[in-house]
Amino acid sequence: MKRGIILFVCVVISVGTAWSANWNTRRNPKNVIILVGDGMGFNQVEAGSLFSGRQVFERFPVRYGCTTFSASGNGYQPDSAWASFDYLKKRATDSGAAATALASGTKTTNGAIGVGPDGDPVPNILEVAEDVGKATGVVSSVGISHATPAGFVAHSRSRGSLESIAQEMILRSRVDVIMGAGNPWFDDNGNALAEPKNFRWVGGEQVWKGLLLSGARFDLDTNGTYETTVADADGDGVPDRWELVQTRRAFRQLAAGPTPKRVLGLPQIHETLQQKRTDQRGSNLRQDYANDEPYAVPLNEKVPTLAEMTRAAINVLDNDPDGFVLMVEGGAIDWAGHANLSGRLIEEVAGFTEAIEAVVAWVDSASSWDETLVVVTADHETGYLWGPGTGFGADGAIQWNPLQGQGLRQMPAMQWNSTGHTNSLVPFFAKGRCSERFARFVDGTDPRYGQFVDNTAIFRMLTED
Repeated sequence: MKRGIILFVCVVISVGTAWSANWNTRRNPKNVIILVGDGMGFNQVEAGSLFSGRQVFERFPVRYGCTTFSASGNGYQPDSAWASFDYLKKRATDSGAAATALASGTKTTNGAIGVGPDGDPVPNILEVAEDVGKATGVVSSVGISHATPAGFVAHSRSRGSLESIAQEMILRSRVDVIMGAGNPWFDDNGNALAEPKNFRWVGGEQVWKGLLLSGARFDLDTNGTYETTVADADGDGVPDRWELVQTRRAFRQLAAGPTPKRVLGLPQIHETLQQKRTDQRGSNLRQDYANDEPYAVPLNEKVPTLAEMTRAAINVLDNDPDGFVLMVEGGAIDWAGHANLSGRLIEEVAGFTEAIEAVVAWVDSASSWDETLVVVTADHETGYLWGPGTGFGADGAIQWNPLQGQGLRQMPAMQWNSTGHTNSLVPFFAKGRCSERFARFVDGTDPRYGQFVDNTAIFRMLTED
């Protein structure tokens, strides 16, 4: 059980502690699992369903749209969204601002991580949970210090400061589980390198060496040397070192039986679990793989799936009798959207869905919906995905055409209309304890998707009286 608060960024503690009294342990869920499909709009979900069949989260009882605009954006006006084809493309959020809103209930400017528009740190839901003794973790299919996992742990004015963000996550946060890509000694196909690619995802070469040697924290002091220890995650006055996990076999073993106290999982892959894998055709995904069917390039069997990582993370976190808060990101849905890779999009949605199924299976078998809240949503939509022929018709009116299914395990017909983010509504599904309380945060009604909430609703629901 976690006790006390020991952290090295005092301003974050003072802010986070102010919120801890608002996490009512009798009212709130014991466990909260937030699953974020990066770039996953309604039509990305539909593409996955047309290929694989209806997905488990689509049957969750709480279903809304969700607004994603940042403090840099224009808000969301339903009439404008459907009257103009360009409205949703303008001043769209980025993942840093969106992750900050999901994690902290604070709208911030694009590019920021865990800070408000003024640049000052804001408390996130993992810090609030830590303050009341819960275990916490983040899992992603992309780099561990990428915008979404970073937004749930770190505080930085620039999401591009990957190395310093990773140092905060690994060295100074109280998080108990961090899992994701970024292994410096492997390429995007999981091949070992003669020389490391770079260490930016893991906080620099010295931090990596410290993890390999002992799990100790190596922090640059004023004399230019690396020393001191990792953070005290559980408040017992003793630094809690990381158990470094890299192989698929180790992740699978971690999913059952006894577990280490604290786990840093870095599969043997560089930037994404699967999305950037290539074959003999080359490495230009957009050029060489744009017309691929899903799984035209066989999946890399050397790395764990997002579902396997999720099971492993839960098995570590559920040892805490006070419960836990976990964020799981299907991060490369966004990467497939940026490159307009329809086949890879299907694959990434399927991998994310498998992780959700793993969560649901755990709730059904080892927890209960009376003590656990599960939320599935997205940070934003990527690619402005619609069905073929979407755009301006012969009469000058906008046609919003649905994706066209071709049968199960067949690629649906679809049309990309952007390589960037949009401010489209994204799906918001919830099930379990307190999920009905999201009705209090409905902001409006969209003519196509119905009632919608804002992406600040998760933090607000769990912390407001």
